Amino acid sequence: VQLQASGGGLVQAGGSLRLSCAASGRTYSMGWFRQVPGKEREFVSAITLSPKITYYADSVKGRFTISRDSASNTAYLQMNSLKPEDTAVYYCAARSGRIISSMMKQTGGYDYWGQGTLVTVSS
Repeated sequence: VQLQASGGGLVQAGGSLRLSCAASGRTYSMGWFRQVPGKEREFVSAITLSPKITYYADSVKGRFTISRDSASNTAYLQMNSLKPEDTAVYYCAARSGRIISSMMKQTGGYDYWGQGTLVTVSS
C-alpha cells in the first residue's frame, strides 16, 4: 500500500487546513502523526474502517477532525483553530489489519507511511 499525503501549507494562527491521505489499497486503520526537528514523531489522530472509531491526541481534541472515504481509501484531517505549536511535518500512516486500540496511537501500530507534508502556522 502506498500513501500520498497532501494539503499542507502556511496559515495564520486561528486558521484552517485540510490534509488528505490517499491509499493505493484497502486499509483497516489510517492515522496522522507529526514531527518537529529534534523531537519524536507524535500521534495526532486515527480512524478505523469498520466500525468507524476515531482517536485524538489531547492537544488537538475539539480542533481537529479525522474522517475517511472508504470508497476512495482516503483519509482527511480537518484542522481548525490552528496554533503555532501545530507547526510540524505531518505524516499519514495506515495498517491493513486490525490491531488493539492501545496501539492506534503508536507509530509501531502502522505498516505503511506516506511522505510528510509541512504545516506552518504563523503567529
